[in-house]
Order: sequence, then structure tokens, then C-alpha cells
Amino acid sequence: MMKVPSAYTEGHEKARRYDEARADNYIKHTSMGDSELDPIMEELSSMPPVDLHRFIRAGIEQQDEVLGKAPQALRDFFNTLDEPPPWLEYEAFRPGIRAFHAYVDLMLVAFVTGVLVEGFSTLIAKSFRITGRVSSTERRLQQNNRHMMDIFFPRGLYRTNDGWKLSTRIRFVHSRIRTLLAESEEWDHEAWGTPVSAAHLGFAISVFSKRLLEYSMQVGARFDKEERDSILSIWRYTGYLMGIPETILYTNAADAEAVYKISYLCEPVADADSIGVANGLIQAIPSVADVTDPAEKQKLTDLAYRLSRALIGNELADRFEFPKTPVIGTLFVYRMKQRIQRMLKSWHSIRSDNFTQLLQISVYDDHGLSYKLPDHVKHSRSDPW
Repeated sequence: MMKVPSAYTEGHEKARRYDEARADNYIKHTSMGDSELDPIMEELSSMPPVDLHRFIRAGIEQQDEVLGKAPQALRDFFNTLDEPPPWLEYEAFRPGIRAFHAYVDLMLVAFVTGVLVEGFSTLIAKSFRITGRVSSTERRLQQNNRHMMDIFFPRGLYRTNDGWKLSTRIRFVHSRIRTLLAESEEWDHEAWGTPVSAAHLGFAISVFSKRLLEYSMQVGARFDKEERDSILSIWRYTGYLMGIPETILYTNAADAEAVYKISYLCEPVADADSIGVANGLIQAIPSVADVTDPAEKQKLTDLAYRLSRALIGNELADRFEFPKTPVIGTLFVYRMKQRIQRMLKSWHSIRSDNFTQLLQISVYDDHGLSYKLPDHVKHSRSDPW
């Protein structure tokens, strides 16, 4: 008999009335992490961090001579990564990449005020509270922007490019954080299941893909079916690289929608941890946008709250304790302003401005991609990574 973490009991019973198989599948994955990488990371737990980080870099960067000195388990893992899934079609990414760079400004608005906020309505918010990463929300947003830019860069998800590398790095980070949280006295296994579970990651990737499309169109983007399918394909392969098991990784738009809906029903009502993360995200937007004037910061924050409430709906916004501001007409007015601005610009100018904007609000450290991992469950006590 499947064990249901206690926090999910009520939601699971409710979700089973709509789709018993999907509800059971989601709950099963709340007690699962990364079945391929987690055992390897456990096996290597006593390895000096400097050596582990060097071998991870070697595997991702294809430094064969260095990787050849790594433990066999890690070498075997990277060998499996060189074998793409049978459903992967790189050519299917082209329409989505073009669409992304045409509407990246609107997709970023949708991503921050809708997608990320909604993604933290799950118990995954507890990992952010326990680790203390809520306090580093600005950098977290910049890292998310960097990741999205890299996976939507032309050929970005090819084996030798940064979209592939960063997605794989995230997989290692998740595995390490999963271990640190599991060892923490603050993590309640009986109530919450596995930290950074496969269930939460499967939910997140469905939000990052399907909901991103919906929210982007609500703020003014326009995609045809080929572009929508392509964007979903890009996120699906990204999720695969991040180690999300195919048993909960969506296959198409309808599947992504079903995963999202059933997952949301299974999750308990957003609590103080979700409230803290969601508000932290909104309030970090002015800093990420490099807005320093107090009046302008407040104006941008107010707009972000209004847009977020209009996108995610009053019910979830109220759970997050967002300001109770009227939102009737908010999305319509925002869409019209964006479309008028686009009418006054050339297509080339729009794409150039969008690319420059994304560069400015993303993290690009001088030393390039870091392959260090956190070494303490508390972000403030971990060495920089």
C-alpha cells in the first residue's frame, strides 16, 4: 500500500475524485528524489568537496582526462547523459527559440509574477525557508533568468552549450540540497515526504512550460501552435536534463495541464513558508530591474502585485496575503500598452532590446559556470556556490 505523507492526506483524497491514477502517481513521487544521481552522490559523500566539484566540472565540460580519474559510478553516470532520449528532436526547438526572443520581455513578466510565484505554492517552499535561500531572492531570480536565457539560446540545449550544462548542474545542486535537507532535524519526513521531491519538480516544470505560455499570452505575447508546442518541447527536455523522472515529466500540452491541475489539488493549502517566498519574489523585482528610486520601486512593486494577482487569481493571491487591489482591466491595459509599443518599434529593434534586457537581469559571474555545491543546509553558513 502506498504511503501518503500526512500533509497530503486531504489533498490526495480530493484529487483522486478527479483523476485517481494521476493523483496516486503524484503522491508516489513525493517520496522520490533522483533515483539515478542520489545514490551516486551518497556514495561520494565522503569525497573532499574540491575533488567532487572538479569531477563534476570534468563530466559536464567533457574533460575526459580529468573525468577518467573519477570514481566509476560518476563516470558511468555521465556516459548515460551522452545518450539523448529517443523522443528528442532538436529541430523542434527552433520555433520556440524564435518566439522566445520576440517576446522575452513579456515572458519574463509572466515568469516572475505568475510562474515562479505559483510554483512556490507547493511544499517546496519549505526547502527555501529551511535553507534560508529566501534571503537571496534577488540572486535566485537572476539565476532563473540566466537559465531560461541559456535554454532558449540557439543550440543552447546541445551537449556542448550552456543550456545543457546549466540544466545538468541544477540536477547536481538539487541532489545535494536534497541530502542536506534530509539530514536536517527541521525536515519532517512523515509529513512532507522527500525534500525537493520528483513530485515538486514535475509540478514545477509543468508550470514553467504550460502556465508560462498561458500567462505570457495574457500579458500580450502571441504564439501559434507550432511555437507553443516548441516551447513545451524545450522545457520538457530541460526537465529531463534536470533529472525529473519520465514517470512524472509531461509529454505534451494536455499532459502538462493535467499534471499541473492534479498536483495543485494534491498539495496542502499554502502556508507561511509559501507566503514568505511568494512575497519575497515580488519584492525583489525592483532590485533585479536595477530600480533604486524609492517612488519608482514602490510603483513597480505595486504593478507586480497587481499583475500577479490578475494572473494567478484572487484565491491563491489571498492565500499569499498579497495586497487586496482591484485587478479588473489590469491585464487588458497592460496588453494594449505592450502592443502599442511594439507597433512603434521595428522587429529587429524589439529582439535586440529584449536580448539586452535579459543579459542585464541575469547572473553571469566572471569565472563562468560554477560547479561547486552547497556544503551546509543553511545558505548563510555554506561556502559560496
